Amino acid sequence: QVQLVESGGGLVQPGGSLRLSCAASGSIFRSNVMGWYRQVPQKQREFVAQITSGGSTNYADTVKGRFTIYRDGARNAVYLQMNSLTPEDTAVYFCRVNGVGFDHWGQGTQVTVSS
Repeated sequence: QVQLVESGGGLVQPGGSLRLSCAASGSIFRSNVMGWYRQVPQKQREFVAQITSGGSTNYADTVKGRFTIYRDGARNAVYLQMNSLTPEDTAVYFCRVNGVGFDHWGQGTQVTVSS
């Protein structure tokens, strides 16, 4: 059974940085996409960034130039470096790993950007 565990969330001031981590335990197919999504209360979960097993990345327009996604294939882990944070980045951030025939989500980690 695959389990995703996120960490690294917390409270940060506007303009600050945080790094989120997501570690996957269990058997993950090598060909997969690892990504980050976020959700605020009463809104739909939205895409933030993703990276394929081949290293191709894709970002939401709202985070381009500020967030960087990268992965460690040996550890089945994915990271999200978030810089120049604004209050609009406040949300619960979820890790996702998906591919042909599978789709796994983490439990989420809270990120709050506030002075």
